[in-house]
Amino acid sequence: MKGYYFITDEKLSLKGNISDVYMAIAAGVQVIQYRSKDISTRQMIDEAAKLRNITSKAIFLINDHIDVALAVDADGVHLGQNDISCEQARSLLGNRRKIGISVNTLQQAKLAQKQGADYLGVGPVFLTTTKSNAKAALGIELIRKIKAEVSLPVAAIGGITLINAADVIAAGADALCAISAVVSKPDVKEEILKFQKLFVKA
Repeated sequence: MKGYYFITDEKLSLKGNISDVYMAIAAGVQVIQYRSKDISTRQMIDEAAKLRNITSKAIFLINDHIDVALAVDADGVHLGQNDISCEQARSLLGNRRKIGISVNTLQQAKLAQKQGADYLGVGPVFLTTTKSNAKAALGIELIRKIKAEVSLPVAAIGGITLINAADVIAAGADALCAISAVVSKPDVKEEILKFQKLFVKA
């Protein structure tokens, strides 16, 4: 896992999830996470199936919903602290699929590794309005602490922009996600490439 990590957001998107994911793939994104909070499971499966068809060159993950991941043969899931546990998810998904866990403390990161997570989502690094229930900003120091004691890849998220992204990468983040800084812009591919170039410089 390296570079820009893409998460869909139909509320912020100017052109919709399908167009955004096409552009993310064109920009060389390696991981696509489908996240939708306000539609039915059936609607999620329908849209996720379409996205699955255009993400053959990337790792395609479903946020929270193991049933949707299984229904569309996604590559895995991303889970929060209040979702099904990593161990329970692994028993349902098997070893072939990836499991990412959102963490906001070093202790949570260590536990996720112990339970068999494949990578960590760390955040919110900075203040963010993308999630209504987002916690207080954690800062980049937590990334350094986690990278020093946990061997899993870290994807940083929350309030990241082109202005502060270089600091996030310097702190040790293997990947980063900046949702509003990308999908709310007219040219999604161009904005993602700006972030990708920061990893090349690093």
